[in-house]
Amino acid sequence: MRAALIAFLIAVPGLPATAESNFVPSLDSEPDVCTERPAEPDWMKNIGVREAYKRVLVQDIYRAQNLERIVEAGSCACDIRFPSWEAAETVFLERFAAAERWKMLEASDRYNRRANAVRPEAMAICEAEGNW
Repeated sequence: MRAALIAFLIAVPGLPATAESNFVPSLDSEPDVCTERPAEPDWMKNIGVREAYKRVLVQDIYRAQNLERIVEAGSCACDIRFPSWEAAETVFLERFAAAERWKMLEASDRYNRRANAVRPEAMAICEAEGNW
């Protein structure tokens, strides 16, 4: 039995690597809906690792604003679901840019709670439009 297994592994040398590669997520994946999404501001893409919490906060603001906008509009059109980053960036710059790290982490938590509160309703609207 062992000899047969060894012979099989020798005969099919790339099999284990091929199987493993099927489980590696691709970073180049295209979204299924609203493929023309606005890019994050350059400063967010280029932020250092030690300040990544700033980027996360802007992303959390953006997500909360967008889910709330979907519910308010009763629509999940791509320009409503994925608008420019300007509004989220403005909130960050006006309210949090000079704040300490712990304040930003608390704010991220608050924006996540806001987003999670309206997510089911926004999701239902978007699913009805085939845009989730």
